[in-house]
Amino acid sequence: MATLAQRHILLVVTGGIAAYKAPDLVRRLRDAGATVRVAMTPAATKFVRPLTFQAVSGVSVHVDLFDPGAEAAMGHIELARWADLVVVAPASADFIARLAHGLADDLPSTLCLATAAPILVAPAMNRLMWAHAATQANVAVLRARGVRFVGPDEGEQACGETGAGRMAEPPAIVVAALCAQGGDALAGLRVLLTAGPTQEPIDPVRFITNRSSGKMGYAVAAAARDAGARVTLITGPTRLVAPAGCEVVAVTTAQDMLDAVLARVADCDIFIASAAVADYTIATPAPHKVKKAGTALTLTLTPTPDILRTVATRAGAPFTVGFAAETERLAEHARGKLTSKSLNMIAANLVGRVGTGFESDDNELSVFWKGGERQLGKAAKQALARDLVAIIAERYRAEAVHSE
Repeated sequence: MATLAQRHILLVVTGGIAAYKAPDLVRRLRDAGATVRVAMTPAATKFVRPLTFQAVSGVSVHVDLFDPGAEAAMGHIELARWADLVVVAPASADFIARLAHGLADDLPSTLCLATAAPILVAPAMNRLMWAHAATQANVAVLRARGVRFVGPDEGEQACGETGAGRMAEPPAIVVAALCAQGGDALAGLRVLLTAGPTQEPIDPVRFITNRSSGKMGYAVAAAARDAGARVTLITGPTRLVAPAGCEVVAVTTAQDMLDAVLARVADCDIFIASAAVADYTIATPAPHKVKKAGTALTLTLTPTPDILRTVATRAGAPFTVGFAAETERLAEHARGKLTSKSLNMIAANLVGRVGTGFESDDNELSVFWKGGERQLGKAAKQALARDLVAIIAERYRAEAVHSE
């Protein structure tokens, strides 16, 4: 089992009804091996008393920026230096805004500004507050600075409304903490991943393909490696340097990719199909270069093999994650693919827009599974890949527990 042994985690608790989940998060972080200290905003103490956190963490709780005893030795700086990871859970809209703007008017915000440790944020707020342009802009700023997010989840909220805004459950936050530490969320697991486009030959010098650069798939491979997995990357033609530490298998056509996958899928625990596999191939490629004749050229196309469905429906299938690049009705098409291809999870994005998707360094993803979904807003593909791998690890372990 993956652990956080010998890791120092500073849990920042902000004001919101989801604060009632934070003591359970402390317990689970400690069960994973971490040493946990807690800092609370004044508003958080209205929902859960500091004594509760002292009982579950075993150490005093930090609330006051101007505590005389601590500040004699610059205690807030010492605590910021002590942390290997800062987890903000729940993170209110107000605290996210203050974090984005670099404010330091209470102890938790000061700690976040004074630390060099990674910061993991678990938002929790009303669905309209989460969807508001101001909140999304603040989240985008923090993501661009390297702050990681887990959640929010969809579901019924304390206000009686339903939508995105629920704090991620404590087990999911623990998995995200493991990933944020470059740790072991996928320790001991074997991940088989496809990336890049395929090329279907017309003749020896021409082919049909698509605009996939492979950047997202390569980022996911690196994130899975950093999470402790043994990664095999099956890649179509790209101009990218493959992530170090991954076994790399280069292929060209959809059939090549299927053959490479089937030769290895029995030995993997998780299959991630991020490749943009051509939907059609040339029925009969010309053996020699087709000369330009000044007349229309007719090509007969036949469907390529469905690699994702083939893997997902085989006996003893691994945990299977698909990707969907859509130009409209993203959620509808992604959920349809999730069901029709018997997938465990699917990550979908809109393409054809400037700044995200094909050939871009940034992306945004909507992640769906049976009974749940999560939105990953616009960020660098490397940051998105880490968040996506955290969700994959969370769902893999959740389904493993459910099947026992």
